[in-house]
Amino acid sequence: MAKKQKHLRFVKGFLFGSITTATAVYGALHAFKKTVIEPEDAENDRIEENRRRANRKSLQAHQG
Repeated sequence: MAKKQKHLRFVKGFLFGSITTATAVYGALHAFKKTVIEPEDAENDRIEENRRRANRKSLQAHQG
C-alpha cells in the first residue's frame, strides 16, 4: 500500500513539474517575443512606410 502511494505521489509530482516547466518556458518565449521581436517588426514597418512616402514625394516633386 505504501509503495503505491509513493508511486502515485511521484507521478503527481512529475506531472506538476512538467506542466510548470512547460508553462515557464512558454512564458519566457512569449515575453521575449513581446519585448524583442514585435518592437523590431513595428520599427521595420515604420521605416518601410516612411520609405514609401519619400518615394511618392520624390516622384510628385519631379512631375511638374
